Amino acid sequence: MNELIGSLESSLTDSAPQITVFPPAKNKYNGIGIVILPGGGYGMLAEHEGKGYGEFFSKNGFACFVVKYRLGSGGHRHPAMLEDALAAIETVRKYSEKSRLGLKKVGIMGSSAGGHLAAHSLVDYAKYKSSVPLRPDFGILCYPVIDMRGNFRHQGSLNNLIGENPPEKLIDEVACLDHVSEKTSPCFIWHTWEDSGVPVENSLLFASALRKHGVPFELHVYEKGSHGLGLNTDFPWAQDCIRWLTAE
Repeated sequence: MNELIGSLESSLTDSAPQITVFPPAKNKYNGIGIVILPGGGYGMLAEHEGKGYGEFFSKNGFACFVVKYRLGSGGHRHPAMLEDALAAIETVRKYSEKSRLGLKKVGIMGSSAGGHLAAHSLVDYAKYKSSVPLRPDFGILCYPVIDMRGNFRHQGSLNNLIGENPPEKLIDEVACLDHVSEKTSPCFIWHTWEDSGVPVENSLLFASALRKHGVPFELHVYEKGSHGLGLNTDFPWAQDCIRWLTAE
């Protein structure tokens, strides 16, 4: 994995992600950093799941880092996306060491396909080496794409990630569900029962795998709501997430 060099706000190139920083409100800073991966089926990046989250959580005392990672629509395939996500964690931790930010925790957050990428980072960080820990301290999965083989998979995300008609070995590499272990970090997960884009079973399956391996999680399933809601909801998932993140 190539280490990112330079400012966290460096220009995007074809071979490296761009990280946009949302500094925490000074009077509320809690020492927690969130690396945010927007959704978009690995074909685009949804602004409300990137900038929208960054603005909201930074106002509530979190240091937020929104990642513009490589996409299938740009001709990229796995493992480019995973490398970008882990390189972002690496960069944020090194930035914290060199600055006065003093992050106590660095976690990863993703929605839809970004939720898959966040989950992938949570379970396969050990495939890469770094001078700083690549393991996220926590995960926040918003209506994540998890299933890669069954009836609940999101075929568009799968195609953009590893191409059409991929070999079984390649599917195995991105099947996060199969890679969960006791070393996977605690997670906050939410989904809606009505989600027809990425069925709720994706979150249920991941939560079940966490439970099997003794990994703590908080799971919220709301009845109403379509796919891709972000913060545009009548239910308080974000406030519950803040409570979960800051609980001692």
